Amino acid sequence: MDASRSFTVTTPRITFGPGSLGLVGDIARRLGMRRPLLVTDPHLAALPPVATVRRALEEAGLVVTLFDGVEVEPTDRSFEAAIRFAADGGFDGFVSVGGGSAMDTAKVADLYSSWPDSFLAYVNAPIGEGRNVPGPLKPHIACPTTCGTGSECTGIAVFDLLAMKAKTGIMSHRLVPHHAVVDPEVTASLPRTALACTALDTVCHALEAWTCRPVGERDLPPEPDLRPMTQGANPWSDLLALEPMRLVAGNLEAALADPPDMAARGRLLWAATLAGASFGNAGCHVPHALSYPVSGMVRDYRPPDYPPGPPLVPHGMAVILNAPPVYRLMGADAGPRLLAAAEALGADVRGVPEAGAGDLLADRLVALMRAAGVPNGLEAIGFSPVDVAALTEGALPQRRLLDNAPVEIDAGVLDGLYRAAMRYW
Repeated sequence: MDASRSFTVTTPRITFGPGSLGLVGDIARRLGMRRPLLVTDPHLAALPPVATVRRALEEAGLVVTLFDGVEVEPTDRSFEAAIRFAADGGFDGFVSVGGGSAMDTAKVADLYSSWPDSFLAYVNAPIGEGRNVPGPLKPHIACPTTCGTGSECTGIAVFDLLAMKAKTGIMSHRLVPHHAVVDPEVTASLPRTALACTALDTVCHALEAWTCRPVGERDLPPEPDLRPMTQGANPWSDLLALEPMRLVAGNLEAALADPPDMAARGRLLWAATLAGASFGNAGCHVPHALSYPVSGMVRDYRPPDYPPGPPLVPHGMAVILNAPPVYRLMGADAGPRLLAAAEALGADVRGVPEAGAGDLLADRLVALMRAAGVPNGLEAIGFSPVDVAALTEGALPQRRLLDNAPVEIDAGVLDGLYRAAMRYW
């Protein structure tokens, strides 16, 4: 029997709608929580979404402990701090409130407090040992407050490995949260730059899931349960990929306006959840691999209207700044898919030949970047052609992503992509 085209759908239960954060207490109680750990960052800890969730948990009769040590763009240092806190507390569940940083931190704290091991044991190979998670984790309710990471729907936790100055991660279907609670009201306090970066991250998630290597072209592991959760493009991920692109293209400028259109912001949040479910089952590819060294090698760039802190390139910014050259490279080899994506993102595809699909899509991504007000390429955030060799060296180990690309990627290709991403207009 040929099972090469079979695929597995992994997704959490999802509650979406205004006011849904107030339901977290009842959801936690039904999941069997009595002593949950509430995971967030120091900035969000003082804002209404965390207060709403904490009140809902306490009104449900649960004993809540707060961990607010999440770092924006987590590191192995911040992950290990959360792991120690969770291991010492004897908690029976996790509730995360925040962006991908908070949700990923909760996933990892849950993992290592449930199945203790050396830190690199579960980290993706070849950087870590890539061990399989041996069993189920405690229940986790993920409550996103940004419009882009989609982490509430994935079994992926990403962090900066400080010793390498590059991002890597942990991936397992067991890391998928048990329940995602997605409340559009949380976007009211989301700063403009954070909204723009996370919305563009949504575009990249959906676009990479739509264009990655198909499931039938991936090598099968010896046992079905060992197949990676990010298994390549498949009918499920395809079903969920184009709509997030349409939603972001149609709502981004209104959501970023002053005053913002709150209905548009809610649609961006829904787009992020859909894209998370798509790439959480298909995977991402080259733009994400290119982004990780960019975030890890940041020198002195700080995005506007982010909380004070060390230099930082937001994840969504790092990904979108590297995306256009990738689709120019793919060109006619994926013409029909690239044309469909360009149309979903608002481009006029009438009369465009398949050979021009990559350029059309890349130009549309650049137009979205300009509309969102992100910097003009890697040079604008402090990089230059002198850095290309180091960036390439940092991207090469990201085989989970590079091997999911629809084209072969080697050091020479990465070098050319970074050089093309230095400046766009």
